[in-house]
Amino acid sequence: MLLAGLSGVNSNVVVARDGSGNYRTIQAAVDNAPNNGAGRYVIYIKAGEYAENVVVQREKWNLTFIGDGKRRTILSSNKAGGILTSGALVVLGDGFFARDMTFANTAGPQKGQAVAMRSDSHRSAFFSCSFLGYQDTLFANINHQFYRSCDIVGTIDFIFGDASVVFQNCNIYARRPLNGQANVIIAQGKTDPITGGGVVLQNCYITALEDLGSAKTYLGRPWQKFSTAIVMESFMDRLIDPAGWMESMSTVEEGGTAKFREYANTGPGSDTQNRLKWSGYKAVKNPDEVKQYTVAAFINGIEWLPDLGVPFKADL
Repeated sequence: MLLAGLSGVNSNVVVARDGSGNYRTIQAAVDNAPNNGAGRYVIYIKAGEYAENVVVQREKWNLTFIGDGKRRTILSSNKAGGILTSGALVVLGDGFFARDMTFANTAGPQKGQAVAMRSDSHRSAFFSCSFLGYQDTLFANINHQFYRSCDIVGTIDFIFGDASVVFQNCNIYARRPLNGQANVIIAQGKTDPITGGGVVLQNCYITALEDLGSAKTYLGRPWQKFSTAIVMESFMDRLIDPAGWMESMSTVEEGGTAKFREYANTGPGSDTQNRLKWSGYKAVKNPDEVKQYTVAAFINGIEWLPDLGVPFKADL
């Protein structure tokens, strides 16, 4: 089991800023990893802050990053100006897994789009990681993805993309945006009603950082015409606006074709009586209506997560 603990993990290489490992930079370790590897290749990253923009190339399959803890191993960037390339980490190779580290973009709210991490990786997973930024913190772009016991911090559209992705037992923190701006947690990018894609928050804890102030915070908005977002079995603190979901620049048609669902949530922000009146929105009472968005059904997690040893809840 990969999550047996560092003492039970045999890393292939070690990254250490002080020169005590095989490489001083994470990118050097990635570049020298085997291409198209069928087996898991483990890169252990010692404590320290690594100021890099790391790209895991498409031919780098089944790579694992293991840090010394999300407060101790930090990959950071201050690059802004584009969602595809600004990430401290950009993962293109399939089968990627990371645990016990932080991915941060420190560009700040005044720089606009500034991604902490982008994943295109099919069957990628993140356990006990932090994703820190402002606008567009976490770009779950495409394919099946899973996040467990992670912290995600941001302002505008800070979980976005068109992956089929489940966030389970994660802490979602809204922070202070620029004056006059509102926060949006989910901006899901589904453009085709037939294909998969959607953001699921299950058993998450949604609250504010101390600096939030009076900025309004919404669960999500229809970034694309068929945006799909499900928030279920989660705690919502009082920061969530009573409308729940933001109209943004969408048309009435987009509000109708979007699919926003809430099921069995708790907390002062979970009251659905004054939610936005869209045909695409529904406060669900019947669990059968959201079973398709569980780990087992939505991302086929029972087929690949056990190999990583990541804890997960397969169903409701």
